[in-house]
Amino acid sequence: MKITYDKQADAMYLQFQKGVFLRNKEVDEGIILDIGKGNKILGIEILDASKRIKPKNLNYLNFQIPISTSFISSKEIKFT
Repeated sequence: MKITYDKQADAMYLQFQKGVFLRNKEVDEGIILDIGKGNKILGIEILDASKRIKPKNLNYLNFQIPISTSFISSKEIKFT
Protein backbone atom coordinates (compact mmCIF):
# COMPACT_ATOMS: atom_id res chain seq x y z
CA MET A 1 0.00 0.00 0.00
CA LYS A 2 1.19 3.50 -0.81
CA ILE A 3 -0.09 6.66 0.91
CA THR A 4 0.42 10.10 -0.62
CA TYR A 5 -0.74 13.54 0.51
CA ASP A 6 -1.11 16.65 -1.66
CA LYS A 7 -0.91 19.59 0.72
CA GLN A 8 -2.11 22.14 -1.85
CA ALA A 9 -5.23 20.10 -2.71
CA ASP A 10 -5.56 18.79 0.88
CA ALA A 11 -6.13 15.33 -0.56
CA MET A 12 -4.80 11.99 0.64
CA TYR A 13 -4.61 8.94 -1.59
CA LEU A 14 -4.29 5.36 -0.40
CA GLN A 15 -3.18 3.12 -3.25
CA PHE A 16 -3.89 -0.55 -2.58
CA GLN A 17 -2.77 -1.95 -5.91
CA LYS A 18 -1.84 -0.93 -9.43
CA GLY A 19 -4.20 -1.65 -12.27
CA VAL A 20 -6.13 -0.28 -15.19
CA PHE A 21 -8.41 2.50 -13.92
CA LEU A 22 -12.00 2.27 -15.18
CA ARG A 23 -14.08 4.53 -12.95
CA ASN A 24 -14.48 6.05 -9.54
CA LYS A 25 -17.35 6.08 -7.08
CA GLU A 26 -17.95 8.58 -4.32
CA VAL A 27 -19.11 6.47 -1.38
CA ASP A 28 -19.44 9.37 1.04
CA GLU A 29 -18.87 13.09 0.69
CA GLY A 30 -15.18 13.48 -0.12
CA ILE A 31 -14.41 9.73 -0.03
CA ILE A 32 -13.82 8.38 -3.53
CA LEU A 33 -13.00 4.81 -4.58
CA ASP A 34 -10.91 4.22 -7.70
CA ILE A 35 -12.15 1.05 -9.36
CA GLY A 36 -10.18 -0.84 -11.96
CA LYS A 37 -10.48 -3.70 -14.38
CA GLY A 38 -12.19 -6.70 -12.84
CA ASN A 39 -13.95 -4.32 -10.39
CA LYS A 40 -10.88 -4.27 -8.15
CA ILE A 41 -10.48 -1.38 -5.73
CA LEU A 42 -7.24 0.35 -6.70
CA GLY A 43 -7.33 3.07 -4.08
CA ILE A 44 -9.25 5.59 -2.01
CA GLU A 45 -9.02 9.36 -2.28
CA ILE A 46 -9.84 11.42 0.81
CA LEU A 47 -10.68 15.07 0.16
CA ASP A 48 -10.29 17.70 2.90
CA ALA A 49 -7.90 15.25 4.52
CA SER A 50 -6.56 17.67 7.15
CA LYS A 51 -10.09 18.11 8.51
CA ARG A 52 -10.61 14.34 8.71
CA ILE A 53 -7.16 13.18 9.85
CA LYS A 54 -5.16 15.11 12.44
CA PRO A 55 -2.14 13.03 13.35
CA LYS A 56 0.21 14.66 15.85
CA ASN A 57 3.13 12.79 14.36
CA LEU A 58 3.09 12.04 10.64
CA ASN A 59 5.59 9.22 11.14
CA TYR A 60 2.69 7.22 12.55
CA LEU A 61 -0.74 7.33 10.96
CA ASN A 62 -3.53 5.04 12.09
CA PHE A 63 -7.12 5.66 11.05
CA GLN A 64 -10.29 3.86 10.05
CA ILE A 65 -12.85 4.97 7.50
CA PRO A 66 -16.30 3.50 7.94
CA ILE A 67 -17.63 2.71 4.49
CA SER A 68 -21.03 1.20 4.02
CA THR A 69 -20.96 -1.69 1.60
CA SER A 70 -24.67 -1.38 0.95
CA PHE A 71 -23.94 0.93 -2.00
CA ILE A 72 -22.61 -1.90 -4.13
CA SER A 73 -23.09 -5.63 -4.48
CA SER A 74 -20.37 -8.09 -3.56
CA LYS A 75 -20.36 -9.28 -7.18
CA GLU A 76 -19.50 -5.77 -8.37
CA ILE A 77 -16.18 -5.23 -6.51
CA LYS A 78 -13.41 -7.70 -5.72
CA PHE A 79 -10.81 -7.19 -3.01
CA THR A 80 -7.50 -8.91 -3.78
